[in-house]
Formats: sequence, structure tokens, C-alpha cells
Amino acid sequence: MGTARQWFKLNWSSKFILLIEYDGTQYYGFQWQLGLPTIQSELEQAIGRLCGQSSRVMAASRTDTGVHARGQVVSFWAKSTLDTMTLARALNYYLPGDIAVKAAYRAGDDFNVRGDALSREYRYYILNSNARSPFSRRFALFVPKMLDIQTMNEACQLIQGEHDFASFASSLDDSRSTVRSVHEAGIEKKGDFVVFRIVANSFLPHQVRSTVGLLIRLGLGKIGIADFRDIMESRSLGLAGPLSLGCGLCLEKVNYPKALGR
Repeated sequence: MGTARQWFKLNWSSKFILLIEYDGTQYYGFQWQLGLPTIQSELEQAIGRLCGQSSRVMAASRTDTGVHARGQVVSFWAKSTLDTMTLARALNYYLPGDIAVKAAYRAGDDFNVRGDALSREYRYYILNSNARSPFSRRFALFVPKMLDIQTMNEACQLIQGEHDFASFASSLDDSRSTVRSVHEAGIEKKGDFVVFRIVANSFLPHQVRSTVGLLIRLGLGKIGIADFRDIMESRSLGLAGPLSLGCGLCLEKVNYPKALGR
């Protein structure tokens, strides 16, 4: 065991953290998929070209197809003598234009990009206007009929706190608990846009998009607040569907006990 650990240390000298943002339109989510473009595959290719080695990238939150990020956090091991500012600039040279490293940091060996995160913050953008906009079509869902913001916010009160969110998961990867803690949730009107914001310790697969889809049905009067509550309390896998489109969803921030790089 000791020999293996020494080999690992010798060949993978440092753990790095990257703060990245991306337009997820052209990608099949963050996680690597055979033969498909993903954020992870682009990052790993860029690291390989810069450092001359293969390195697996881990993300704080695995965004899915078409979803964007302003504050994704990833970590990886690599042999590099570059300072972190130069590392970020060099990686941006190799990355496509729709993915950018905003900052890079050195991390302690025991840093866990997923396990150490306290919470993740997502926002979903809805263009709630009579006319669609070519400037927002990649980053917002177009809903022409006016939404009932007050009723949608009543439902947001229901999902705050610790609950079993099985009804909002489209699938389950394993036998993990479907209980999650939602710290904040709310709807805000900003001009022609309706913005849903949610902060939770972590999320089930497709939980946010499923929640938004149900909130939109509520806001359009297709279901009532009692129906929303019943669906939530039924804890039946996928009952809250269908999912809203990925284009309106953005990972805004991942929160840690202390600032990255400290």
C-alpha cells in the first residue's frame, strides 16, 4: 500500500481546482460519454495537451445535456510547474470558445470537490413574453403565456427544507437516499424574464428541471397548488415530469466551507 501511494505522489504531484463557466448548448452534459461531446472530455483533452498526460476531471455538480454553468468547480491531478494564473490561461488556449477557465488554484490532497461542497445554486431562466428573442434562445425557455408568479412562489415554499424528492427525479443511479435539503427556492420577475433560483445541499438527477417543469404547469393554471403538494408527497419516481428544457438552466455557484485555494 505504501509503495503504491509513493508511486502516485511521485507521478501525480499536485491537485488543482478550476473554476469554469460554459455554454452547454453543444454538449451532452458534463460527464464523459463515449463518442459524444461533453464538458469533461474537452477539459481532459486540454489538460492532456498542456501537461502531456491523461488526467481524470471530477466536477462538483454533473450538469446534463444543454445545461450551462457560470460557477462550476472541478478538480484534477497533474504534474505541472506552472503558476495557477498561467495554468488557467494555457488551458483556455486549448479549450473551445464555449468553455472557459475563470481561475485555477492548488488544492490539498484531501480536497473532495463533491464531498466538501456545502451547497449548489442553480437558476432557471424563462422568457415570459409575447415574442421570442433570438438573443436568449440558447439561455432561456420561451413561454409566451403569462405565468402566475405568486402561486409559483407558494409552491417554492413547499419545497424548502428537508424532503424526499423522489417525484422530481427522472432516474436513480444507485440506492442512495432521495432525501435532499433545499435551503432556498423562489421565483423573481426581471423584465421579460422569470427566474427560478434554488440552493440545496445536492440534487437528484434532473431534479431542478423537473421542478421547473411542474412549476410552469402550475403557473399556467394546468394544475393547482394542492396538486403540486400531492405530487411532491407521493414520492413516486418521475411523477413531477415532464422535464423543462436544459437551455434555461445554469449552475451559478458551488459553496464550500472556505474560499477556494485557501
